[in-house]
Amino acid sequence: MATSAASDMSFLYDKIIPLKPYKIALVAARWNWEITGILLDGAKQFLEICEIKDVLVHYVPGSYELTYAAQKLAQQKDIDAVVCLGCVIKGETPHFDFICNSVALGISNVSIKYDKPVSFGVLTTNTLEQAQERAGGKLGNKGSEAAATALSLLNEFEGLNKFTGILGF
Repeated sequence: MATSAASDMSFLYDKIIPLKPYKIALVAARWNWEITGILLDGAKQFLEICEIKDVLVHYVPGSYELTYAAQKLAQQKDIDAVVCLGCVIKGETPHFDFICNSVALGISNVSIKYDKPVSFGVLTTNTLEQAQERAGGKLGNKGSEAAATALSLLNEFEGLNKFTGILGF
């Protein structure tokens, strides 16, 4: 369980002023839709607050397919960042471990391969109750946090690129 200090992500809920008109892709898994739909709503609401107008939404069957969709979107030059949203709830078999490990590594690899933020808004919980707490419950909305992470990274490195360009590096 996350500590209260680790789960206090309130700083991410402040409006982020984009440094340019970014185009953000959201990819949501349909599996566990009662959770992922809430994550998607949180991500869309956060981007709306930040006045991001160019938002694409795509759906995939489950969390495992997020990696493929993220890759297809990240390879598009006009997409600035991809936010992956899913939910895997532990069952009685090791399937949970295989899916979670594959998705985490896959999303990370896509981000590195295409040199773009690809944020991990995938809940990996032991129970439905834990997922509900992280999808608009007492622990916030991890969909909003994933969108905030992507936008924060874009701003961070947009500014860095401008700064280093001025210095000639």
